[in-house]
Amino acid sequence: MLKKELRTVYKAQRKALNEEEIEFKSLQIANQLVRLPLWDYVYYHLFLTIESQKEIQTEFILQILFGKDKEVVLSKSNFETGSLTHYLLTDNTKLRKNAYDIPEPVDGIEVPETKLDVVFIPLLAFDEKGNRVGYGKGFYDRFLAKCRPETVKIGLSFFEATSEIADVSPDDIRLDWCVTPEKVYSFSAAASS
Repeated sequence: MLKKELRTVYKAQRKALNEEEIEFKSLQIANQLVRLPLWDYVYYHLFLTIESQKEIQTEFILQILFGKDKEVVLSKSNFETGSLTHYLLTDNTKLRKNAYDIPEPVDGIEVPETKLDVVFIPLLAFDEKGNRVGYGKGFYDRFLAKCRPETVKIGLSFFEATSEIADVSPDDIRLDWCVTPEKVYSFSAAASS
């Protein structure tokens, strides 16, 4: 399927989920993550849930990261430039929802992309090769292109892989893993080790 078609299909599937299903599936995803060999790093980039889009509730992952004493990094979107600025989450971080209902840090200690060890990635759909479909604005492709090649890229999805995304672009950055409530998909040699 094409990205545009996948966006339509998976937005509709997500819209059909109720709050209890979202919470249960989000918790299952967090439980899958705990079993992965990715907890020896320092800097973890996490997205905060856009509730109106029925995204995965990432507070479960946030609790794991805090429990493991990790440095958590959040992004602030600039829709004029299509870029993200990343800030360390501290006790003093003030969060505010932007015009698109995305909770973001107001300001804080900036963290360069090259410092990030693990990035958790929101998506609508992904395929069996690790290609992903987001909302189509390219924020994460531009962001991930600035990360180190060894930065671990983990997609989070309520739904299983589709067989193939037909219109993958050379600029699209593949996932190393994708975690669903039922399964962990591994797409790279780094993820397999």
